[in-house]
Amino acid sequence: MSTVHFEDGRAEIHKVVVGPMDNNVFVLRCKSTGEAVLIDAANEHERLLDLCRRLGVRKVLETHGHWDHIQAVPAVRDAGYDVGVTAADAGMLPSYDFVLEDESVIEVGDLRLTTIHTPGHTPGSMCFRLEGSPVVFSGDTLFPGGPGATKFPGGDFGAIIESIETRLFSPLPADTVVMPGHGDDTTIGRERPHLQEWIDRGW
Repeated sequence: MSTVHFEDGRAEIHKVVVGPMDNNVFVLRCKSTGEAVLIDAANEHERLLDLCRRLGVRKVLETHGHWDHIQAVPAVRDAGYDVGVTAADAGMLPSYDFVLEDESVIEVGDLRLTTIHTPGHTPGSMCFRLEGSPVVFSGDTLFPGGPGATKFPGGDFGAIIESIETRLFSPLPADTVVMPGHGDDTTIGRERPHLQEWIDRGW
């Protein structure tokens, strides 16, 4: 079962942890319409499909194309849910339905998710900011204590630092809650003072 991980007057966010890599899967649901999206069809597809049915999920958004974030993609597509991913990471998926563009808006009932292209962990890594609520889904771009790993093919440490600095730290308020692809939440304000440390250590 999922628990409500975050809620305000407009939105509720459910979180489940799945698979051998303990991937976070989030469902963002509009309270006024009941419409929802699932972020990262990572693994344990039966569990995720149950979540989709119970919470009114209409589509699935992938933060990036690494294997541990996409294991349930074929099953959710077979069940009739459209899956979106960036063009740069689309080749990592067995299949998908639509392409996520940078700085576009995905409507979830009355809610609006803004896309933020943050290359570095993968060339097409994408974060999603919930307009009007202090929430950003960061995928594997930003974690408590630093950026996501860049040692895999397609990873680029300079690019992930630039993404974090210019696309997350600069524009987002300090109280923005960061919900990453693994592990616990953090905030922009908690992580921002440590950017130079991460640059200096090189990971």
